[in-house]
This record gives sequence, C-alpha cells and structure tokens, in this order.
Amino acid sequence: MRKIELEIVALSHSITQTHSYAVVLGEVNGLRRLPIVIGGFEAQAIAVALERMQPSRPLTHDLFANFMTTFGIELSEVIIYKLEEGIFFAKLVCIHDSETIEIDSRTSDALAMAVRASCKIYTYENILEVAGLYLDQAEGTGETSTESKATQIPVSSNAVPDTDMKGMNLEELDQLLQKVLDQEDYVRAIHIRDEINSRKKKK
Repeated sequence: MRKIELEIVALSHSITQTHSYAVVLGEVNGLRRLPIVIGGFEAQAIAVALERMQPSRPLTHDLFANFMTTFGIELSEVIIYKLEEGIFFAKLVCIHDSETIEIDSRTSDALAMAVRASCKIYTYENILEVAGLYLDQAEGTGETSTESKATQIPVSSNAVPDTDMKGMNLEELDQLLQKVLDQEDYVRAIHIRDEINSRKKKK
C-alpha cells in the first residue's frame, strides 16, 4: 500500500472543549488535512519541539530521544497505519546496526518523537479517505513553506455555538464543518466529521 507523506501544519486548541487539542497533519503537496485529538501533555511536547525551545530539564520525549541517540538508534520514520473506532495507531520505524525495528506507539507520542528526530511522517490512502478533511483550493495555494508552518501554532479564537448535531441533516453538517474549519477549531471538526461519516455508513 502506497504511503502518503504528512507534515505537522498546526496545533489547535478547542475553545468549546476544555483541555482538548488537535495536532493537524497536512498532506505534502496536497490539500487534505488529518486532525488528531491529543492530550495537553502531548500537545506541549510537540509545541516545545516545534518552537525549538530548550526546557531546563529534559521532557519525557527528550529523554527517550537522547536515549536513542546515545545507543545509536535512528528513528527513520513514523507511520500512522491504522484507524479503528476513532483511534489512530502508529509505529516508530527504527534502525539499529543495519536492522529495521518497528515499535508500536501512541500516535501523539510518535509525532512528538518525529519532530525531535526530524524524520518523515506517513499514513495510507484509506486512512486519509476516511478521516481526512479537504481544504479549499484557495486556502491550499496560500500556504507558507514547510519551515514557516512548522513554527506557527494557530489557536482557535472563535467558538461555534454547540449545536445539536443529531438534529441536523448532512448538508447542514457539511456547512457547520466548514465554519468550524474556518475558525481552526479542529477538535470540534473531528466530531462533526465523525458524525458525517457515521451517517453515510448507515445509508
């Protein structure tokens, strides 16, 4: 199965849901986005690495990265390889003494490690097809370079009223999804996307 390269394009905080964050992965040379809900600790770990901040003492992910470097283990790539009941599964592909070793990992931890190792992030077409969100062409063409995106961490500033999605039809849900995406509340966008996918499966 062909791998699709992704890059971290944003870290979004939801105003409507306390302590909820989403790391947003963008398809390299494409318009699809893959938002993944993560915890506050993991969001901080990713943000620290993206901003190239140096904590006074190593964070857990820094410690693990230092451990790998000390013992000659290279993190070659991260692969988000499965989506099951709304949960993403990832693995670290490591190289040690010319041997390739795959290590199971939570996706949020895998991304925190990928940023520190400056390695590539991949997923598969079937995962993007189910969980990906499409950007408008105009928005896609107006994006900045990979380097500048990696240091920008947009945060939601406008909350959308908490509408009862169960009472909305698919067209209304699509419109709500676009409004939420415009406000960069990717956490809420994930729930709306899942509701849309659930409705389509029942048809």
